[in-house]
Amino acid sequence: MTTINFGSTVTLKQAAQLIMSNPKVRFLVRGEPGIGKSTMLSTIAKALPNHNAAYMDVPNMDLGDIAMPVIDHEARVTRYYPNARFRLHEGKPVIVMLDEFTKGAEPIKNMLHPLLEVTNPRLGDVSIDEESIVFMTGNLLTDGVGDNMKAHTRNRIVEITVRKPSSEEWLEWALNNDQDPSVMAWVRQFPHALASYTDGENDNAYIYNPRKQQAAYVSPRSLAIASNIVSQRDKNDTDATISALKGAIGEAAARDMEAFIAYQDQLPSWDSIIAGPGSATVPTSAGACAVLVFGAISKIDRQSMTPFMKYLERFDMEWQAAFAINVAKNPTKQSVAFSCAAFAQWVEKNEDLL
Repeated sequence: MTTINFGSTVTLKQAAQLIMSNPKVRFLVRGEPGIGKSTMLSTIAKALPNHNAAYMDVPNMDLGDIAMPVIDHEARVTRYYPNARFRLHEGKPVIVMLDEFTKGAEPIKNMLHPLLEVTNPRLGDVSIDEESIVFMTGNLLTDGVGDNMKAHTRNRIVEITVRKPSSEEWLEWALNNDQDPSVMAWVRQFPHALASYTDGENDNAYIYNPRKQQAAYVSPRSLAIASNIVSQRDKNDTDATISALKGAIGEAAARDMEAFIAYQDQLPSWDSIIAGPGSATVPTSAGACAVLVFGAISKIDRQSMTPFMKYLERFDMEWQAAFAINVAKNPTKQSVAFSCAAFAQWVEKNEDLL
């Protein structure tokens, strides 16, 4: 049965769009740890190239990181000069992200507070451009990681809750951000690795759970770390790889991921696939098929696309469709796929699967 959201949560993309389309509104984006809240600054900056991006790690800021008093000898007064990190002196609108604002020290929050005003938002004595954007991030109160905010601040802002990305959403991001194919394949096979404790997933050994003591857990952030570890596994033995993965995503996920990526041993080399698409070995396990399909998306080019499509025809239809759907979503590989006659023929023949 489908759960009706009724606007209780939004995706990261929806949150970014709300922030961009409402520059005079101060949004506080809440979500559980490691789901990508901090990445919204780069997303918004790419969409608004005429703005400067300014990242503020609020819990680690001191008063001097915001503004400093300077003596104006001519007027015989003191003024506040904003820190250069806010980029207010560069003559362009700014996108200021107050990351983890709800964990900041009270004196720091007080100095940043004028940025939250609806009329004449400012930092010290300096007003910010009306096209500038200011937004904040923080964790859910149920995360239990020390977030708090006073009532007069809440009355100036709009809180929105960002949900954890689904496995499909994470895979779409991963395909466009050079994540290791084995990690992508593991997430596809074990989508509950990106479930959320807020959905009642209290027995899920992979995920963050504020009711348990955890040294590490699976999140979009820790999966990106795991991807770096897995991509270098040929330089380390199995015990070292598992140890590193345990520190990144927790013991349960680390051991399962290591066992899963052992499927790599079943895979033929890329050169043998392209040279002999009709004779190269086709993996038999679902895990190996997943690794090969997601790995192929990052490897294909205009020369190898046609022979790979011939090889792919020997796979079960589930994997053919998985490749077609995901390569079509990849902005750097779309043109390669759609310029290939073999791919176009496959799409025309199997459009009911897409």
